[in-house]
Amino acid sequence: MTYVVKDNCIACKYTDCVEVCPVDCFYEGENMLVIHPDECIDCGVCEPECPADAIRPDTEPDVEKWVEFNRKYSEIWPVIVTKKDPLPGAEEMDGKEGKMELFSEKPGEGG
Repeated sequence: MTYVVKDNCIACKYTDCVEVCPVDCFYEGENMLVIHPDECIDCGVCEPECPADAIRPDTEPDVEKWVEFNRKYSEIWPVIVTKKDPLPGAEEMDGKEGKMELFSEKPGEGG
């Protein structure tokens, strides 16, 4: 099992999760985070830290596509281990539908 970041993170990018991760498996894009599925040790400490409820276990239905999505971007984005401010307007974007239209493939700063 692994945990993945789903589309609710897009345009929010809360980073509370990165500080509790014992193996530094989060990677930062311009407007969301992902988890490297091969580095995640399935401890689950990140899941309750996410204010947007964007982190889910891969055992849930219809999550397989997110495992590959997280893998793809974790291999090209920089690692993030330090909490940062969420994106402007994160509270308003939390829970909105159709956020994939806002997804950016650009890397974040990491750190």
